[in-house]
Amino acid sequence: METSRKTQCCIAGGGPAGIVLGFLLARAGVDVIVLEKHADFFRDFRGDTIHPSTMEVVYELGLLDDFLRVPHQEARTLEGRIGGQAVTIADFSHVPTRCKFLALMPQWDFLNFMSEHARSFPSFHLELNAEVEDIVVESGRVTGVRVKTPRGPEEIRADLVVGADGRTSTVRAKAGLEIEDFGAPIDVLWMRVSRRPEDSEVPLGRIDTGKVLVMLNRGDYWQCAYVIRKGEFADLQARGIEAFREGLVAIAPEFADRAGELHGWDDIKLLTVRIDRLRRWFRPGLVCIGDAAHAMSPIGGVGINLAIQDAVAAANILGPHFGRGPFPDAPLAAVQRRREWPTKMTQRLQIFVQDRVLSRVLAGTARMRPPAALRLLAIFPLLRSIPAYVVGVGFRPERVRLRAQGPSTMRTK
Repeated sequence: METSRKTQCCIAGGGPAGIVLGFLLARAGVDVIVLEKHADFFRDFRGDTIHPSTMEVVYELGLLDDFLRVPHQEARTLEGRIGGQAVTIADFSHVPTRCKFLALMPQWDFLNFMSEHARSFPSFHLELNAEVEDIVVESGRVTGVRVKTPRGPEEIRADLVVGADGRTSTVRAKAGLEIEDFGAPIDVLWMRVSRRPEDSEVPLGRIDTGKVLVMLNRGDYWQCAYVIRKGEFADLQARGIEAFREGLVAIAPEFADRAGELHGWDDIKLLTVRIDRLRRWFRPGLVCIGDAAHAMSPIGGVGINLAIQDAVAAANILGPHFGRGPFPDAPLAAVQRRREWPTKMTQRLQIFVQDRVLSRVLAGTARMRPPAALRLLAIFPLLRSIPAYVVGVGFRPERVRLRAQGPSTMRTK
């Protein structure tokens, strides 16, 4: 039999947007249930860059010292090699934040850190193995969700439902929210290649002769993103894994004695790149944030940053309205107004890069040389702070304004 329970806010999705929003609302005394369909947060090849603006939020919550004790690597610059010529693309030393670097940290470590601290609040409830299958609608208003759990089906009634369940969001699909798809001419193959002590420590981008590779330092291995044309993966598979290894070594010669670590296609994961955005992020009783509201390209690694900024803005706007009866539409619309502009600006930049830069690179056969804009960065190093700000801070950084209820509500560990 289906069981039923009640909460003030039910958040579908235990990713960065859902966990951070749940933390902030519970900190303010709002009763929150976060539903995560998996048994844990361990999923490889997810966004692993924690941006300076995110660490600024962590600082405002009083958790930065603890956070920086979690194993991570720090990238103070972003570097690339275009046609064999080294370029420094971004320098974070001038961003207006306390942490002037990207923290390279597995996303599951970030989520475990935030959820463990969120559990100190008695009104925070994280449910694992809880998959949202449908929404509950009464008189045109979303009043809850139906969930599949190991205990059987459950219905959770809520004053507000938040869809934070990613780019394939069940919540937004069931709510009938319309998606505007902007297309993407690229896909990305993710893989691991071991890292040697003599290797560089900073993230590297390689662009040359029809190939694009991004290497993220994960301590003892590189997390590599190999950019391909949309739909090309089947052709690569048909040519065989050895041909793929040869292509990888062509763009990263230092992998010549390591490419064999990719034993087969099971070691390579396809990310189908999408850029889309909801036309309307809400309906009565429900609002979407993060990838559920706007799927981002992996360009710049800013998806996690946008999701967390959405969560902070949503908490600031929505938090004061809980406990006042039926949840009004006005603050839901305010969340979209607040976050739609930075989302549009970021997506426009990503679309420009993928259409005007990456597509041309992947279609080319001639030896590359750095474009004029990147040559200017070498001549005027201070200009490197511009891409650093766009990547590390974003177009509209958010500050935590929703007040904590007070230490008396903290659950003892």
